[in-house]
Amino acid sequence: MQSTTVDKSTAKKKDSDFKLFSQLQTYEHEQIVICSEPSVGLKAIIAIHNTTLGPALGGTRMWPYNNEEEAIRDVLRLSRGMTYKAAISGLNLGGGKAVIIGDPRTDKTEELFRAFGRFVDSLGGRYITAEDVGIDVQDMEWVNSETKYVTGIPKSLGGSGDPSPVTAYGVYMGIKACCKKAYDNDSVNGRKIAVQGAGHVSSYLCKLLAEEGAELYISDIYEDKVEELADEVNATVVDPDSIYGLDVDIFSPCALGGIVNDDTIDHFNCDIIAGGANNVLDREDKHGQELMDRGIIYAPDYVINAGGLINVASELEGYNPERAHQKASKIYDTILDILNYSEENDTPTFVSSNILAEKRINNVGRIHRIYSSKSEFSGHVGEMYRGKQ
Repeated sequence: MQSTTVDKSTAKKKDSDFKLFSQLQTYEHEQIVICSEPSVGLKAIIAIHNTTLGPALGGTRMWPYNNEEEAIRDVLRLSRGMTYKAAISGLNLGGGKAVIIGDPRTDKTEELFRAFGRFVDSLGGRYITAEDVGIDVQDMEWVNSETKYVTGIPKSLGGSGDPSPVTAYGVYMGIKACCKKAYDNDSVNGRKIAVQGAGHVSSYLCKLLAEEGAELYISDIYEDKVEELADEVNATVVDPDSIYGLDVDIFSPCALGGIVNDDTIDHFNCDIIAGGANNVLDREDKHGQELMDRGIIYAPDYVINAGGLINVASELEGYNPERAHQKASKIYDTILDILNYSEENDTPTFVSSNILAEKRINNVGRIHRIYSSKSEFSGHVGEMYRGKQ
C-alpha cells in the first residue's frame, strides 16, 4: 500500500511551476493525498480544502475519468465546494472530497473499498467520507470495515443509509425558492422542468416534482435508467444532447458538473437553473455573470444540493431523519437570502453565496484562535464517534 501526502505549507518554491501545486494555490487547499494499491486496482485522490470550521466531510465519487489530471481537477473543485456548502448550511464542518478512478459498473470490489478505507483512516479524522456519484450504501459499509471516519453507512450499523432522499428534498425546496423569486409563487404545478440525469437524487427529485404537478422532461446517458424513471413519473424522455435547448421554465442539472459552459450557454431557454449536480458552472466568473446578464436565475449548486451533507452530518450527532429533513428544508430560506443579496448588490448568485459563506468561515475562524483542548481534530472527531463502534 502506497501513499503520498502533499501539503501546500511544505511545498518548495522550485515546485511552484508544477500544475498540481498551481491548482492547490488557486483553490487554497490544505492537503491532497494520492492513494494507490495496485493489487486491488485502487487509484484514489483525497482532497482536504479547509478545516477552519471542523473536520473535512465530503463524499467519495467513483468515475472513469479520461486521465489523472481530470480526476485531480474534479476533486479539487468538489472539495472546495464542500467547504462553502458546510459554511453556508451552518454546519461545524470543513470541506473535503475523494475520487476513485474506475467504472462503478464494473470495477467495484470489497477489497478496493477496504483499501480505500484504510487510507481514510490514516488521516486520523481530518477527513470523513460519505457517498457520492457512483457509490452506494454497500460500498460505504466496506469502507466502514476499515475506518470509523465514514458516514452514510447502512441504518443497521447505526447510520442514515442512502442520503439521496434528503439531497433531493433540499433541491426541491431550492427550486421552489427560485420559483418564488421568479414568479412570486413557489408552486411547481404546471411548470415545465428539464431534469438532466436519472440517478438516485434525480429519481427522488422527479417524484417530488411530479407529485406537485410539474411537467417533466428527463435525459440520461444510460437509456435503461431514464426509461424506467420516465415511466414511473410520467415524464418525456429527451436525448442527452437535446436537453439544453428545451423551452422550459426550469433546467435542473442532476448529473456531472461543468454543464453550463461555452458550448451550452447559448442554448438554455429557461428562467431558472437549479439542480443537484456539483460544479454546474464550468467557469464560475464567466458563466455565472453570463447567466445573470441573460436574466436566468442560478441557484448555487453547493447550496441547493446541501441536503446530502446535512443528512450525513446528522449521523455525527445521532441520526434523526425528521431532524435531517427539517434542516434541509431551510435550504429554501438560504436560497432566497442569496437571491435577494444578489439582486440588492448586483452580483451573480455564486459570488453572493461565496461572500456569505466566507463571512461565516472568517467569523468562526476568529473564535478558533482562542485555545481550547477540544480544538484538536483528533479529540473533536473522537467525541463525535465515541460509542459508534
